[in-house]
Amino acid sequence: MDAKYERQMKKGVLEMLVLHMVCQGQTYGYEICTRLDKQSGGLFAMKEGTLYPILYRLQDEGLIESRWSVPDGRGAAKKYYEATAAGQQTSKELIALWKSFGDNVDRIIFGGKDND
Repeated sequence: MDAKYERQMKKGVLEMLVLHMVCQGQTYGYEICTRLDKQSGGLFAMKEGTLYPILYRLQDEGLIESRWSVPDGRGAAKKYYEATAAGQQTSKELIALWKSFGDNVDRIIFGGKDND
């Protein structure tokens, strides 16, 4: 299969998936990358260079907020992301939209009550 089509499909859902991850609880960039990779069986493995522009866009849209955590003693500071109320609502709406898209694509491809 041409990788171009896979990239196009992934690009269409990455913001929704990243927002969903942040809506599940306070998290940081590396953790988002790791969880997406693991939960998708590697399908949505992404580099931080792909992730951070998405996080910045979500933050600019007021869907997430960030704050730095300075550790006591050892370790480096981490930037944590948390969903806003608008982000929680938008995530729910995007998931519903995705479900509708998937249901309709399935109906077209695999048939269904409208294709009998």
